[in-house]
Amino acid sequence: MRLGLSQHLRTEQRLVQSPQMIQAMKILQCPMFELQDQIEQELQENVFLELKESSAESADGELSRDERDSNQADKDSLGEKLESEFNLEIEQLEQRIDRQPRTTGSAEESDRRLEALYNTPDRGMSLADYLLEQVRIMDISPEMYRVVEHIVFSLDDDGRLADTPETVSTDLLVPIPLAEESISIVRHLDPPGIAARNLRDCLLMQLDRMSYVRPLTRILIENHLDALAMNKLPKIAKETGATIEDIKESWEYLRLHLNPHPGSAFSQSRNSTVVPDVIVDEVEGKYEVRTERGSVPELAISASYRSLLKEARTDPKVYEYLRRKIDSAKWFIEAVHQRQSTIQRIATEIVNRQSEFLRRGVQHLSPMKMQDVADAVGVHISTVSRAISGKYIQTPQGIFDMKRFFSGGTVTDSGKMVSQQAVKEKLRQIINAEDKATPLSDDQLVEALGSSGVQIARRTVTKYRKALGIESSSRRREY
Repeated sequence: MRLGLSQHLRTEQRLVQSPQMIQAMKILQCPMFELQDQIEQELQENVFLELKESSAESADGELSRDERDSNQADKDSLGEKLESEFNLEIEQLEQRIDRQPRTTGSAEESDRRLEALYNTPDRGMSLADYLLEQVRIMDISPEMYRVVEHIVFSLDDDGRLADTPETVSTDLLVPIPLAEESISIVRHLDPPGIAARNLRDCLLMQLDRMSYVRPLTRILIENHLDALAMNKLPKIAKETGATIEDIKESWEYLRLHLNPHPGSAFSQSRNSTVVPDVIVDEVEGKYEVRTERGSVPELAISASYRSLLKEARTDPKVYEYLRRKIDSAKWFIEAVHQRQSTIQRIATEIVNRQSEFLRRGVQHLSPMKMQDVADAVGVHISTVSRAISGKYIQTPQGIFDMKRFFSGGTVTDSGKMVSQQAVKEKLRQIINAEDKATPLSDDQLVEALGSSGVQIARRTVTKYRKALGIESSSRRREY
């Protein structure tokens, strides 16, 4: 065996992603809000990138033509030749940007701003803020207020308290009686049921605030809450001696007057806003697809780069630095426009394939795979995945996540493919139309779907039913 260093030549093909490709993929995957943030960040980091204005466009164009003529007349030095070629590249980029569709007039911009103002999500008041407002007007010691504040911020999203007085005492190094009294203060705050230990305790706390409650109602909560949740009304009637009608009346009272999640009415976080990237309009029976660009500012390369390049011709290092910055600005602008173009092409193909859904609703959603759209548009399947990730499309049927249009399908008896979404909607309609006194079991739902031409297994029906949030037949039964 020979040990040592040696050199070998070999030929191989390797796919290497350039920084520009990585940047373009990130921009393509960005939803509208993230794209706006990225544009603002790029404007701050690169001085050669600026917002495009109509008045600056014409002046910039005249300046570039004048300088191009002067540069063409004098190419004695290599630096001037490079500058002339680079100026020509920038002008071609600007011409491509000018050909991009622009937003309409100020009236439409005003309408969009007004609509955005109306749809701005409200932060709302948190549960902790609401409870502490009530505590501040009480005459309690600072030490007790500290314990109460700790308890308030220990509540979960439903307003329940998992900590015991012993746990609170250990965490804050306070006496157990002080922890117990503090918990009692929180339990007497509004809304009723706050700081309950569990669901049964929460409901009983709310009953205690009422002036009159039927004895049967309290018995149902204290002893038969689990059976009530399982809809076992005959079993409860047998154990309590009450009639099913009385049990149903008490159950209906519980549904109308008690809240099992008293903390859910308060916002825990800021609501999110959905901004569609694609808008589909029906014009004379045909669907037109356009990308929403109203909230994405138009970008341009600053005109100041020309004077800076002239001043930097004597210093190769400065000239190369400026060249890299301008290249970065140019690549970013091209990536933004490429994003719009790619989303437009993919959305157009989706609309062409889902025209029946746009006209007649979700039951006519056709099965569609990302690979089919990728082949039709001429891009890789990963590009389709990035282009629809986090994007929404506004259609005559409403606003939808673009991913919703992609699903597998089931072959009907007639040989036609039906999407999973359409099968789920059909299943929902069958359950809504059933006799609630004798609801359909999953086996009977399989038969009902089969009679309409959709043949699927029982486990698939169960999976779709759970995905729709529909209970089993025993829980759907009404006595």
